Amino acid sequence: MLAEEVVGLVDHLEGLGVDLWLDGGWGVDALLETQTRPHDDLDLVVPLDQVPRVQAALAERGYLLVGGGAPMSFELTDDAGRQVDVHPVVFDERGDGIYRMREGGTWAYPADGFGGVGSVLGRRVRCLTPEVQILCHSGYDLDGDDVRDVEALRERFGLGRDE
Repeated sequence: MLAEEVVGLVDHLEGLGVDLWLDGGWGVDALLETQTRPHDDLDLVVPLDQVPRVQAALAERGYLLVGGGAPMSFELTDDAGRQVDVHPVVFDERGDGIYRMREGGTWAYPADGFGGVGSVLGRRVRCLTPEVQILCHSGYDLDGDDVRDVEALRERFGLGRDE
């Protein structure tokens, strides 16, 4: 997933009124305002009620559903093998984004985590905050890319181990 495609997808989706936040590797790189490594996919957090618009907009760009389905996460790919992973959320009364996991439970993106701003190729994008990106990188075995992402966020934003 090249930076130009990320910007094109964000432009297209936001142009159709979709609220979205970058997550995962591109979310980290947006916060760092530089691409630190190649990315296999683009992770997006979107409101569940906007999922039909997201799927239609991505279909216009050649992306078809290949796995999962709302209200849980789902993946779309295009003929070039690019992938978008969509993580739908329902906002509760506190503004937390409640994400329904495939295992049956839920996970809450904290409300203040939706205030992140970064850039990809100089284009301003909304993304999850550094603290929430680090939170999202917990509870499972991290691969080398994930470890480097967390360390880069900690260093750049002065976050300790308890973040």
